[in-house]
Amino acid sequence: MRLSRTLTSALAAGCALALVACGGGGGSADPTIRQTSFGLVSGVSAAGALSWKGIPYASPPVGALRWKAPVLPQGWSSVRDGSKFGNACIQNGRIYGPGAHNTYDATIATTLNTPVGSEDCLTLNIWRPDSAKTDLPVIFFVYGGSDISGYTADPVYDGAALAKSAEAVVVTANYRVGPFGFFNLSQLKTGDPVQDSGNFALLDLIQALKFVKSNANAFGGDASNVTLMGQSAGAINVYALLTSPLATGLFQKAVPLSGGISLGTNLPPGNIPTLNPATTYANQGNALLANLLIADGKATDSASAQAYIATQSAADLATYMRSKDAGTILTTLLAKGLTGSGPIPDGTVIPTDPIAAIAAGKYNKMPVLAGNTADEGKLFAPFLTLLGGPAGFKIDDATRFNMMMNFDPNAPTALTEADILNAAYVPSNTPVTGWTAKASLLASVFMAPSRDNVLNALKTQQPNVWYYQFNWAQEPAPWNTVYGAAHAFDLPFLFGNFGPSLFSNAANSKANEPGRLALSSAMMASIAAFARKGDPNNAALGTTWQPWPSRLFFDATPTQASITTQ
Repeated sequence: MRLSRTLTSALAAGCALALVACGGGGGSADPTIRQTSFGLVSGVSAAGALSWKGIPYASPPVGALRWKAPVLPQGWSSVRDGSKFGNACIQNGRIYGPGAHNTYDATIATTLNTPVGSEDCLTLNIWRPDSAKTDLPVIFFVYGGSDISGYTADPVYDGAALAKSAEAVVVTANYRVGPFGFFNLSQLKTGDPVQDSGNFALLDLIQALKFVKSNANAFGGDASNVTLMGQSAGAINVYALLTSPLATGLFQKAVPLSGGISLGTNLPPGNIPTLNPATTYANQGNALLANLLIADGKATDSASAQAYIATQSAADLATYMRSKDAGTILTTLLAKGLTGSGPIPDGTVIPTDPIAAIAAGKYNKMPVLAGNTADEGKLFAPFLTLLGGPAGFKIDDATRFNMMMNFDPNAPTALTEADILNAAYVPSNTPVTGWTAKASLLASVFMAPSRDNVLNALKTQQPNVWYYQFNWAQEPAPWNTVYGAAHAFDLPFLFGNFGPSLFSNAANSKANEPGRLALSSAMMASIAAFARKGDPNNAALGTTWQPWPSRLFFDATPTQASITTQ
């Protein structure tokens, strides 16, 4: 008799579950198969770690679900393959994002400023040590990318080494970016304050954290001990969730790296905020709608677009916006210079003034470990125009990408900083006008004020706030002066991943390997200690790490770690 497909799938799932529960293959349970709240998933065992990738935590936010809070995924009856990462969320290509194949490869240079990824992208990945240990701390990492790009399949974010070193469950999640992650348009609003917030990316992360809370135990993790870690835009999002009432109880420790959550009104004049008011994104949404109408021939200019909008119902315009091709939306934003993105201080998902909320004690109080790099500004070369000079790099991103990808860090090179930096900033060590001085000035009006603003606010409410500065700058020339301890250069050390990735050839040589690996080991030990007990102090530091405003400096010579405090 022929079994129905449904019954066959159910039997297969039941057998797989039996293998998990009762053992299989010689009587031992298969540790790569785990039961989630939506179905069974099979993973991979490799080099002492187990991994499960591409697990849906929400339904694809497409069609009517675009610009909606995430909806639970449909369950699956057969064992789901967890060997591959899910799609990157749709974004315009940048050297910090995926290429055509959802990973770091040569196509990144050919897809710059063109749409890559998919709207069907809300998946997460899990790593743990290949052992029988349970009740492991959970480290949930949020990628950066200016909230307009980023993806979990970036090789730097592979969680295997950190999971093994920290004896933790490591989780990464794709979340919506750009106008699909943060969007403020009145015609999309329905009266539901959560839906109307426009903070779809934050709602994605909250949904992913809820998945972790419900499923951590199945992977040997402790759902009551979750550390939320993020870098750059990811750190901004961590701070946002620290102040969000919707995230209460979903994580117990926070590690925001190279980020802040300050409005311009929180900072002295002349500084660059890390958070924009809701009106900024309302203006962006209105401009996008008008430009799409003009491109479709429904209007000829901004005035006639507004006149057309006045004749349409909100429901009709919402349908129109959801019918537009995602790539068209991205290319229109890019062409019109409307690409900024980030948390929207709406008053529901996050406070209208997060710093004021923290200062008033109205946030999710928990241990906080923050960090920055010593040369943050060296990755923000285009921003030097804000200081009245030319952009920092004289080459375009495609050239720079290929230059790094093909660089041999262990061979002599004729390449110099003058081949990369604008002549106005060369030599890089010239006082006041050189690259290093200008990048430092940029960091002093961009990253540093927001850092001090939020950490000082937190310190008024709790004692357990720690801070590090990453100083390592042992790259082979000329990258040691072009980048030094640039924004994001601490990430490979925290994850223990120095293999092929965007900056790997520019940074990692045989000459600096001993010190680099020693420093990485100490940094991962610090994250492990913080995730376990809410205090980063550990024997690998060789010194006592005092809370903010004290600082710990992570550095290394070519041969050994050098860790000091101030």
